[in-house]
Amino acid sequence: MKTNGKRLLAGGLFAAVLTLGLAGCATAPETGRRQFILLSPSEEMQLGLSEFEKLKKEVPISTNRAAQAMLERVGKRIAAVAQLPNAQWEFVLFESKEANAFCLPGGKVGVYTGILPITQNEAGLATVIGHEVAHAAARHGAERISTALALQTGGQLASGLLGGDDPKKAQTVATAYGIGSQLLVALPHSRKQESEADYIGLLYMARAGYDPREAIAFWQRFAEYNRQAGGGGVWFLRTHPLDEKRIADLKALLPRALQEYEAARAGQKAPTGRR
Repeated sequence: MKTNGKRLLAGGLFAAVLTLGLAGCATAPETGRRQFILLSPSEEMQLGLSEFEKLKKEVPISTNRAAQAMLERVGKRIAAVAQLPNAQWEFVLFESKEANAFCLPGGKVGVYTGILPITQNEAGLATVIGHEVAHAAARHGAERISTALALQTGGQLASGLLGGDDPKKAQTVATAYGIGSQLLVALPHSRKQESEADYIGLLYMARAGYDPREAIAFWQRFAEYNRQAGGGGVWFLRTHPLDEKRIADLKALLPRALQEYEAARAGQKAPTGRR
């Protein structure tokens, strides 16, 4: 590619990325963190609703009525304090050994039975649901999609400018860019979102009347589960913060969460003692 062509390409892509950046600014709830989001809330919600319907057809739904009732009971309390406009709340317990849960845009919450031995009680389950609902309320899914699109555009720019007309060089540049963007942008951003969901989720469970100290106990149990399952690995290759770090961060956030919890107990006249 000639120099003038490269300059035109660079200028055009730079203008496009700048326009997208200005048009895609949003603010995460509670933390006030600035976000880059290209999808509209309605587009994001439609993706969530469609994906949840697919999951209900593909993954068996649990027949444990008591556990499903507990999920709905806890879920409704978390939903009542969550910042998720126009949500169509639905709480489904899926039969799976996987110790996981999720909340899709639109208020569709799924919990796998494999995580119930770790949650142990309602407060433990509230920790999980609060965390997952926080992801949806903070629009983390739309943010990840937007970041991926921006990185893809950057990769095309780098390959075109540095690779020139040499296919081998262009491929080398694309590979290096892909590894770099994953290590320096995507993975750190994922860990930041997880920490943010921990923080927001802790506030949600406290406002719903669940003792936030129980979140520490849950994450300690989850850390032990990870150790037994052989989890861990190199920290900068992880999508989630180290268990020790997230527990330490939550302990530091407890004073504010306990204030929210006491205010909720006073307002709701909740029963004494931990749930």
